[in-house]
Amino acid sequence: MKKLISNGLMIAGMLSVPVAVTNSEVLGAAAEYQNDPRLETLKKFFQQWDCPVRDLSAEFLRAADQHKLDWRLLPSISVVESGGGRAARNNNLFGWDGGRAIFSSLRAGIHDVASHLGTSKLYRNKDVDGILRTYNPNADYPGVVKSVMRRISPSVEIMVATPCYSSNRTTK
Repeated sequence: MKKLISNGLMIAGMLSVPVAVTNSEVLGAAAEYQNDPRLETLKKFFQQWDCPVRDLSAEFLRAADQHKLDWRLLPSISVVESGGGRAARNNNLFGWDGGRAIFSSLRAGIHDVASHLGTSKLYRNKDVDGILRTYNPNADYPGVVKSVMRRISPSVEIMVATPCYSSNRTTK
């Protein structure tokens, strides 16, 4: 990842218009996703990578769900672009607008970028590869982001582990 960035990985984005995020929405996201297995998966991933955005995991899920994005996309872009918040400036986790965009908060940045990826003419109706090729035209960029996505979870769906009990078990 550092090699790509140091080799001039171009960061693309559109000019940003802030999206309002209310306090009730912020508090609601944590409660809304508390039983969602994706939340624990994302928190564990961010913790393993020592990402400061760990506590915003529910916000990433909410923004992705609201804009019909793969739930792993936004967190993965944030890891590639800012180390999951370690190198973010101006609340810009995503390198949006070539890193020049300024957001009022990290949450506002998450929701604004999700809104653009889900609804703007440049991104809507594209699959993950199409979104990533538009987001950053560097040929390696989609592969790098998708590699992070697979580290979060191998697929969009999360398999919930359930205990297996057999009533036909015999002991000897």
